[in-house]
Amino acid sequence: METPAGPTVVTAERMVPGGLALSRDDDGRVVLVAGAIPGERLAVTTEVRRGAVHGEVIEVLDPSPDRVEPPCPFVALGCGGCDWQHATEERQRAMRLAIVTDALRRIGRLADPVVRSGPPIPAERTRTTLRVAVVDGRLGLRVERSHEVVPVDDCPVAHPALADLLARGVLDPGRARELTLRVATDRAGAATDVLVVADPSAKGVQAPDEVTVIGADELERGTRRWLTTSLAGHDFRVSARSFLQVRPEGAAALVAVAREQLAGAPDGPFVDLYGGIGLFAATCAGDRPVVLVERSKSATADARVNLAHLTGDVRVISQPVEGWRTSPAAVVVADPARSGLGRQGVAKVVATGAARVVLVSCDAGSLGRDAAALVAAGYTHVESVVLDLFGHTGHVEVVSRFDLA
Repeated sequence: METPAGPTVVTAERMVPGGLALSRDDDGRVVLVAGAIPGERLAVTTEVRRGAVHGEVIEVLDPSPDRVEPPCPFVALGCGGCDWQHATEERQRAMRLAIVTDALRRIGRLADPVVRSGPPIPAERTRTTLRVAVVDGRLGLRVERSHEVVPVDDCPVAHPALADLLARGVLDPGRARELTLRVATDRAGAATDVLVVADPSAKGVQAPDEVTVIGADELERGTRRWLTTSLAGHDFRVSARSFLQVRPEGAAALVAVAREQLAGAPDGPFVDLYGGIGLFAATCAGDRPVVLVERSKSATADARVNLAHLTGDVRVISQPVEGWRTSPAAVVVADPARSGLGRQGVAKVVATGAARVVLVSCDAGSLGRDAAALVAAGYTHVESVVLDLFGHTGHVEVVSRFDLA
């Protein structure tokens, strides 16, 4: 790591994947700046990380009209959970849109991609999953790119039931070093159940009577715990080890947009790749035959429960997508991890012969790479819809439609 001496004055030009602002100094050198808004002129300290120059803001010399005081007091103390609180929510949506559009052009090599914003999703008091660290017996959130912990007794984006757990004295973490807090909600958004997973164990953890506590060591030994929560108008079982969208409103928006993208698709088998607990198959497949592929054993156990109401033939396959023996499909919905489909995932999608592919991406760079590969394989990018699943952050969630040419 190399740290040049003295501050550098830069102008922020555009946002890039990762939520940073590509900026330039007066000599034209590119500096990736955290906490900037395009159009601003800023004084920053710089350091070289992994071959790129990164900047941290010292002073905003020419602020954007969209710059605001972060609503959370813990941002000033270094909490890295919400890196975009310095921008209005409207500008945050515009910046996410710009990141995705730029990635599809530059990485996906699409000349004029259709990209639009989906329905707005509130950030405040809606997050139902929160991972917190423990420092000196107190709960906290980590400083960005650091193991340091900022003790917190509230989090503005956390669901009220989780915010109650952060309050001093309500939850004693015992010997745990990290806690994952989850709340299940009903269709009105009210809390129905709370689960705490303590890592490495739940020894000494004390919580209110209505909170279920289990240690990571117990889960490793095969003990099962789960919540039943409402997502997109359906009740889902979600095991402690299974992935869950961080906001019920976000899950509902994902399903609504996926249904839009599937409208008018040919009849035939519905293949749900990286299908998790079955969110998309349960809500979008209708009476089609379903094949769901997911590597997580806890998630596939949940999916078998969550898809029991479907009237068509259902197969839940517990293995990595990369090792799945493909079967024909009319439509594919794929929701891979941050790294995207990759070469092997694209090959599996293409092998199904699906006339329509709905791809859910949580990283703009991986979306760009996957889009380029799908287009090279004969698909046409129809549109991408950007959702605010991670309010006050530079993370994106995108639903994209590809039709076989």
